[in-house]
Amino acid sequence: MITRVPSLGRLLSATLLLVAAGLAQAQVKVADPWVRGTVPGQKATGAFMQITSDEPMTLVGAESDLTPVTEVHEMRMVGDVMRMRQVEGVELEPGKPLILEPGGYHVMFMNLGGPVEVGQSVSLTLHFRRADGSRHSVAVQAPVRPLTAGRGAAMKHGQGHGGHQGHGAGGMGGKAN
Repeated sequence: MITRVPSLGRLLSATLLLVAAGLAQAQVKVADPWVRGTVPGQKATGAFMQITSDEPMTLVGAESDLTPVTEVHEMRMVGDVMRMRQVEGVELEPGKPLILEPGGYHVMFMNLGGPVEVGQSVSLTLHFRRADGSRHSVAVQAPVRPLTAGRGAAMKHGQGHGGHQGHGAGGMGGKAN
């Protein structure tokens, strides 16, 4: 019986293909992540950032050790009242930044156990679904900024928040599912 041993060239080619496949994985870039600080007794806050992917993806969730309840939310004007709701996903178009900002899409931390203070850094993991259905996660470190950070155009604060606090106003980017 003759046993064939793969040549060094074949092994090298196979190894290069595996490395190339690993490099071909989605590149998700997160820029300028931050979390809004809170005051004592405040039970919710948000995380904001810009997310860019080199392939079509959907932001489908997030998690953090900061709190047991971490969701992706959208704020939008309904009539003359700002309303907030959880979304199942927000689509990312290749090369186009998805902006998570006060008054728009954001990651919501609820049921906080205590204040989130300037100087802290919050660890969170963003979860994505690729067009083929596979999953991709990205770890993020977000510094805490003052409670007043990110305030843009005026809004009727406190309306439509369902008890959530810590939101300013601004525009929205991306497409909710």
